[in-house]
Amino acid sequence: MVSADGVVRGRLAGAGIADGVVEFVDGRISWVGAAAEHPAAERLPAATDELILPGLIDVHCHGGGGFGFPNADAAGARVAAAEHRAQGTTGLFGSLVSAQPEVLVRQAGLLADLVEDGTLLGIHLEGPFLNATRCGAQDPAAIVPGDPALFERVCEAARGTVRSMTLAPETAHYAELLAAMRRHGVLPSLGHTDTDAATTSARIADATGGPITATHLFNGMPELHHRSPGPVAACLAAAGRGDMVLELIADGVHLAPETVAMVFDTVGPDQIALVSDAMAAAGLGDGEYQLGALDVRVREGVARLATDDGRPGAIAGGTARLLDVLRWTVFRAGVPLADAVTAATRTPAHVLGLRDRGTLTVGARADLLVTDQSLQPRRVFVAGTEGS
Repeated sequence: MVSADGVVRGRLAGAGIADGVVEFVDGRISWVGAAAEHPAAERLPAATDELILPGLIDVHCHGGGGFGFPNADAAGARVAAAEHRAQGTTGLFGSLVSAQPEVLVRQAGLLADLVEDGTLLGIHLEGPFLNATRCGAQDPAAIVPGDPALFERVCEAARGTVRSMTLAPETAHYAELLAAMRRHGVLPSLGHTDTDAATTSARIADATGGPITATHLFNGMPELHHRSPGPVAACLAAAGRGDMVLELIADGVHLAPETVAMVFDTVGPDQIALVSDAMAAAGLGDGEYQLGALDVRVREGVARLATDDGRPGAIAGGTARLLDVLRWTVFRAGVPLADAVTAATRTPAHVLGLRDRGTLTVGARADLLVTDQSLQPRRVFVAGTEGS
């Protein structure tokens, strides 16, 4: 560990500065720019070929390091968070899945402690107000129509730490739920839906009083078809207008590289949030795991629901960390580094209203990730402290 005062030198990813410096004092960035322009250039560390990025922000993550947020105890949840933080994710949501009310209330209360002590950035509820037809790796028995009273109950247990919720546009009481989410400062995210483009567009329009996102675009919804465009087209159009931010799981499993590149070329990085959708296996190898109440098998790095007939089950979250997603987006999908970094840092921060994160600017929180040229992690700073 080092003090919260320090300086790092390297290429500022996304800023066009090949030899840059970020200096921080008391956990905040105090100076950033070209090394040659630093007022004490002669006392700076030696130049390196390392990359300096803002700390990554993952708004959709179910676990890692062998533990899943939907069913872990507090110690296990801390291990999961630490797995991602070690890979440069300095802002992390603990995502729950559809579950029985008592389980949601219990886990929301447990994770609230981790939000309050800074381990997590917030709680993300992925359900239970989804469409069971598109449940993916969620327990269909736990999916229920929209229930504002249940939402209030979970928010009360979470003590104000729920930051986002995925719901299907066609779920019952959508308008009441949207109003309740706005009151609680909860970001609505549309997903796990079987509805059409018109309904999706109408629900997006209903949410114009604040930001809205799409939960892992393309996954958990009907395919885009030229005569039946579905929610994918509605979300792409909304993002193109600047009205929606699109989550993308760019891990090489959930989406083809051409699909990822197409979305970046179509709507731009300011409307994209790269996410991991990671589950307990992230950072570990193949084996048997759980996602909520469901059994998951990971084979060759791909997580799927376990089946008894030998056929592949539904994809059950990801096994990549957000830095892995960023690396794949750049080196496999061919997205420019600056755009990919924006989608993994500034865009998720801004959609959450966090103007002091996700950026290398004076006054921002000193959450930094230093990598080599291959985007492998070298150093991680959280509020100016290394290795925390």
